Amino acid sequence: MPYNILKPEIREGIALVTISRPQALNALNSDFFREMNAWLDEVGKNADVRVMILTGEGKAFVAGADIAEMADMGPEAGKKFSLTGQATFQRLEDMAIPVIAAVNGFALGGGCELAMACDIRIASTNAKFGQPEVNLGLIPGYAGTQRLSRIVGLSNALYLLMTADMIPAAEAFRMGLVQKVTEPEQLLDEAWNMARKIAFKGPLAVKNVKKVTRSGMELPFPDACSLEAEYFGNSFGNGESGEGMKAFLEKRNPKW
Repeated sequence: MPYNILKPEIREGIALVTISRPQALNALNSDFFREMNAWLDEVGKNADVRVMILTGEGKAFVAGADIAEMADMGPEAGKKFSLTGQATFQRLEDMAIPVIAAVNGFALGGGCELAMACDIRIASTNAKFGQPEVNLGLIPGYAGTQRLSRIVGLSNALYLLMTADMIPAAEAFRMGLVQKVTEPEQLLDEAWNMARKIAFKGPLAVKNVKKVTRSGMELPFPDACSLEAEYFGNSFGNGESGEGMKAFLEKRNPKW
C-alpha cells in the first residue's frame, strides 16, 4: 500500500521505518495506525528482515496522540481509539524480530507509549520523555500505565504519570526507560550499529530470546525457567546451534 505518514525502507536485513508527520510533531492519528498495521503485515512476511528500527522525522519522535482528532470524542469513540492503539502497539511488541526505537526528540504521551512497545530504546541527548495526559484530564490510553510500571517500577511510573513531568534522556537512562544515550547526529548510526550487531547473531536464537524473555515475565518464576529449558533444549535440534558451535570451534564466523 502507499504510505503517506510512514517512510519505510529495508536494507542489510534491517527494516527502518520513519514516522513523517513533522508539521504535527508526528502526532499519532487513525491514519498512522492504519499504515503501521500495514507495515507490520509487510515486515512480518519478509523472512529476510532480522531487526527493525523505528524513529521520527524532525524534532520529535512522536509528541503524542493527535489532540485535534480526540477533542470531540465521546466515551465510546475514546475507548475505540485506545483499543486501536493498544492493539497496534501489542503487535509491535509481539513481532518475532527485535525492534529498536531511535528516539530523536519529544517522546510524549502516545510517543512514549510507542517507544515502550519496542524492545530497546536509544535516545539522543535532546530527547524528552513523558506521559502528560493528566494535563488534559486524561490518562494514557495505549497501555502506558501498564508498560511504564513494568519498565521503570511502580513508584517511578506513578511519579511520571501523576506529575506529567518531562524528563531528559539522561534521567530516562537512569530509570531504565532508555538503554543508551548518544549525540543527536550519531543517533541513527548507533541504532544501525546495534541492529547490525543483533542481525549478525543466530536469527532463530534472537527470536527465541525475545519470545522466552517476554513470555517469562508473565509467568511464575519456576514456569518461566521451565520455558527457558524447553527452548534451550530445542535449540540443539534446529541446525542453527550446530553451525554456531562448529564455527566457534573452527574460529570462523558462522554462516546462518
